[in-house]
Amino acid sequence: MKDKTSKERSLIPIERIERSILMIRGHKVMLDSDLAGLYGVTTKRLNEQVRRNLSRFPEDFMFQLTESETDLLRSQFATSKKGRGGRRYQPYAFTEQGVAMLSSVLNSERAIKVNIEIMRTFVRLRRILASHVELARKLDALEKKYDAQFKVVFDAIRELMKPPESKKRPIGFLVEEPKVPYITRTKRKN
Repeated sequence: MKDKTSKERSLIPIERIERSILMIRGHKVMLDSDLAGLYGVTTKRLNEQVRRNLSRFPEDFMFQLTESETDLLRSQFATSKKGRGGRRYQPYAFTEQGVAMLSSVLNSERAIKVNIEIMRTFVRLRRILASHVELARKLDALEKKYDAQFKVVFDAIRELMKPPESKKRPIGFLVEEPKVPYITRTKRKN
């Protein structure tokens, strides 16, 4: 009998992990709340452990989001605002290296297994991106090639959309003066 595939053995569905990976400041990151959910701990507990071990998390491993970044995430994911049951501080974002470091801070069997799955997902995404580099290169070339041609098409469409130039009738009612026939006086004959 064949061994189960890694997807079937997975503690957490790969799709759930993939959905948790975001692109922020040019880095693929995972938020503290998403990681806490995957590890089966509260966000408070995860951040507590991180604060106790700050020397393990330099800026390229973890950073705190700005208020504008948090607001952008709120609008995308419809999360609550401060003071309404939501977070009272800005979330932390962990890069791939930061996620790897979390396994040494959260010393539980589940944390280790989940961390392995997350690392596999990061590697899988990197492979997918690498295999599509050539496709992306071709797409860029096509985009540059056809930009000029599409500009001509869009310019032509804009010209067609312009209303034809014609005498515009004034808005409102026109009051026409009644035409009075021109009467000429003639001299009477006597």
